[in-house]
Amino acid sequence: MGGHAVSVNLAAAPSLGLTMPNAAVDPPQVTFAAKHTEISEWEGDILAVAVTENDVSKATSSSIPMFTSSAAALAKLDGELGGLLSEAAAEEDFAGKSGQSVTIRLPAAGFKRVCLVGVGDGAAVTMMAACRRIGECVAAAAKSAKARSAAVAVVSWDWMMMIEGEDFRLSAAAAVASGVILGLHEDTRYKSESNKVHLKQVDLIGFGSGDEMDKKLKYANAISSAVIFSKELVNSPANVLTPAVFAEEASKIASTYSDVLTATILDEEKCRELKMGSYLAVAAASANPPYFIHLCYKPPGGNVKRKLAIVGKGVTFDSGGYNIKIGAISTIELMKKDMGGAAAVFGAAKALGELKPPGVEVHFISAACENMISGTGMRPGDIVTASNGKTIEVDNTDAEGRLTLADALVYACKLGVDKVIDLATLTGYCRIALGPTIAGILTPSDELAKEVAEAYEASGEKFWRLPLEESYWEQMKSSVADMINTGSPLGGAITAGLFLKQFVDEKVQWMHIDMAGPVWNYKKQTATGFGVSTLVEWVLMNSSSS
Repeated sequence: MGGHAVSVNLAAAPSLGLTMPNAAVDPPQVTFAAKHTEISEWEGDILAVAVTENDVSKATSSSIPMFTSSAAALAKLDGELGGLLSEAAAEEDFAGKSGQSVTIRLPAAGFKRVCLVGVGDGAAVTMMAACRRIGECVAAAAKSAKARSAAVAVVSWDWMMMIEGEDFRLSAAAAVASGVILGLHEDTRYKSESNKVHLKQVDLIGFGSGDEMDKKLKYANAISSAVIFSKELVNSPANVLTPAVFAEEASKIASTYSDVLTATILDEEKCRELKMGSYLAVAAASANPPYFIHLCYKPPGGNVKRKLAIVGKGVTFDSGGYNIKIGAISTIELMKKDMGGAAAVFGAAKALGELKPPGVEVHFISAACENMISGTGMRPGDIVTASNGKTIEVDNTDAEGRLTLADALVYACKLGVDKVIDLATLTGYCRIALGPTIAGILTPSDELAKEVAEAYEASGEKFWRLPLEESYWEQMKSSVADMINTGSPLGGAITAGLFLKQFVDEKVQWMHIDMAGPVWNYKKQTATGFGVSTLVEWVLMNSSSS
């Protein structure tokens, strides 16, 4: 599809006086190296050891856990330390369960601290998530101790059997590395002071080595950097990340990886020419103009066997419009995160620009805008026309994300893609159904569902497929237009998916991902970067299979 690039002036974007004293903070720079050594002989600041439930048992005559024969190297180290590890494990009720950890300070040894990290029963489906938690534990201990060096060791026979096979073991190493980098990262762009990262070196013991390890660690670094980029986009306040600035940030990715990425930014005039009435209705009330963002990845050499599109909801602030968000459950104060789907999309673009997979063309798309209130804004009861000619009665102005996605999906399908995935913080209903850490999947394609399941199992992120119940579409029919933009709150996540389905070409395999829950860590009050890892895995799978 044709379009003209628009130069967006970042400096001119309104910031309401906000300064960013640490705007140039870089992701943590950590060197990872494979090592072949006994854990008792390693020297450094922090030694982290993965421990399964089978590695720890309670002796019948003592309350102190002893390490079993499956973790002989750990038992040997415990003996050399006079039983300090067993004693600490007993005091903390450490049993190797997932999420458990215990750290002890050693007065005299080649390393200053030992951190035992539980990985549970080692079910393969949770292994990558467990590996990432190990990295996060190392990062937390390193920040607390201001450590400069650390090691992560695999000594359990149980765990070695779980990660048997070079590919699995290398993936485990990459997950550990990602956990370290993401665990070290703190978004201090808007604080007057930033914390210095001291950790510079992490050794990986028992994970393998060689050129393939180097490739996997490069992959881990690309993913981690992309997740951090996505997190910082979502964390950015709406008075900084306007649609114009969002477009500029996406364009910078294309400039950085200009050998494989190009950017097309459509302004309001061009979107009007393309008859994107649904998208522009959402944008109509804002003083900040909308920008339609399209990055295109073409592989080195230009040999394309598969075309994919990834579409992300890019509402940089959602007031709800005239159906304004009210009450504690609406969390209007967090509506800067309503562009989390687009943040995942452009995070994936950044990672793929670095990794450069062959054989696959990928389009990264977002209709960026704000949903505000003014005399020019859309009203409940308005009828708008999407770019495929279908008319929509606006029953609720706070169901705006699907209106922007409608035109974005039509645009994506006209690019001649084989498959399209859209991601959006679309409904509170999905968050209520699946909780804060699981995204909902809706798709009519079992084949695409299987592909994405393989991708999220590799990434460690959590998804659950919901039924795309066609009978629910009856409640979405309008007496004055082709459809309304909301249905009953019962099955609201499903009817949202059915709405989007109206704007997808029947020949294109399509999936909708509702990530309203996992986009945000409510305990830590920060973005998660959810979706980036799974999207990259999915593209890489399509690249290798092509």
